[in-house]
Amino acid sequence: MDLTGLRVAVTGAGRDTGQMLAEAFAARGARVFLSARDPAAAARVATLINSRGAAQAEAFPCDLAVPDSVRAFADFVAARTPFLDVLINNGAVYVDGADLADASDDTIETVMAAGATGTMLLTRHLLPLLRVSARPDIVNLISACGEPGHHRSGAHPAFYAAKHAHAGLAEILSYRLRPEGIRVISLFPPDFVQDGPRAADGDLTASSVVDCVLFAVGQPRDCFIREFRFEQSALTPAQPRR
Repeated sequence: MDLTGLRVAVTGAGRDTGQMLAEAFAARGARVFLSARDPAAAARVATLINSRGAAQAEAFPCDLAVPDSVRAFADFVAARTPFLDVLINNGAVYVDGADLADASDDTIETVMAAGATGTMLLTRHLLPLLRVSARPDIVNLISACGEPGHHRSGAHPAFYAAKHAHAGLAEILSYRLRPEGIRVISLFPPDFVQDGPRAADGDLTASSVVDCVLFAVGQPRDCFIREFRFEQSALTPAQPRR
């Protein structure tokens, strides 16, 4: 898949799935603007991508739980490109816990702010750049925790709540932005692992999730894949999400 010339922003790209997404798009020719809460992690991924010579990557710290940080990242992107083709809302704060008391008030506030408010604000501030793209896509890495009735993750209720908010945002934007030609693509993966055999009886892997994103973005504009829903098989609630 040749994505040469695409301008792509990825949140939560300092490690794991976010890093894989940034690397995958850059390897196919896209120019990537990546962010992470940890400035060193973001810079490390950008340096790694640029060392391969596949495309240009730039990093900027962004804490989705802090509105000023969100706006600063949006300004960073706007200062470097007149348009944005793909926004990947991957960043989120994950915390385990079966009971509300398993996380402090501050942690709950951070989880909700990053997963709900921060994602909404970043989408809002980058929407003008998406609107001038010839092929705009907003990709949301949500989680099965955002599906009604889902209960198999060991995530804290705050994470469930944040992901339901993210899902609600994606759903209404899908309907309201579609007439403008902006595709809103949402993925609802269950708890998954970073590495694995990618076998039918194994856990869902990050590589498969990334492949789904690339597949959806790479489709012609008459093909609008609104959601990816996954079957959960091998993972138990006690295992980590990513």
